[in-house]
Amino acid sequence: MKKITIAIDGFSSCGKSTMAKDLARRIGYIYVDTGAMYRAVTLFALRGGLFRADGSILLDELQDRMADIHISFRLNPETGRPDTYLNGTCVEHEIRSLEVSNHVSPIAAVPFVREALVAQQQQMGRGGGIVMDGRDIGTTVFPNAELKIFVTASAQVRAERRYKELIEKGMPADLEDILHNVEERDYIDSHREVSPLRKADDALELDNSYMTIAEQNAWLMARYEEAVREA
Repeated sequence: MKKITIAIDGFSSCGKSTMAKDLARRIGYIYVDTGAMYRAVTLFALRGGLFRADGSILLDELQDRMADIHISFRLNPETGRPDTYLNGTCVEHEIRSLEVSNHVSPIAAVPFVREALVAQQQQMGRGGGIVMDGRDIGTTVFPNAELKIFVTASAQVRAERRYKELIEKGMPADLEDILHNVEERDYIDSHREVSPLRKADDALELDNSYMTIAEQNAWLMARYEEAVREA
């Protein structure tokens, strides 16, 4: 059976990563969380003092230090899912913080950051057998992917999911702050100059606002089986 490339795009906090991880594990594909890669760069910038007080980025300094940023994924034997590593250190917990969420969209809009990470993502995906999620996978990274999914949900539902996730992890969270962050990220992601978030013309749309995880996984598995038969 031919191994295909699966691109899952969509808005923040709509469950893309969970869907992609579960699908990859079920079908034996490699999973790459591109959002985690941009979050890792954001964490590096925050730790390095590369944001001004007004939230703008010290672009020259960041560009000079891009060569110092090494992102990798390692399978966590306890969860069965890959964790994100920044320069050899696991940062899976840190990159999910609200502070990183509040700064990641401007980082993801920087052309030289996107160029560097897209090149890494395309290298990872050569040969198929990969599930990748993000904002521009079906439009920029893998425009010829055999299966493209665009996931959406209402901003309120996504904010509530993010709030619950942070609370369960014992991290500080305020629902109104999270809703504001979700809406702001939607605007930035959809209006950035380089690779804006948009549904690819040949992508299948999934609104999972009121779907259970089991329901969306079943929907995605059916779409995968259809795509493999047609490949």
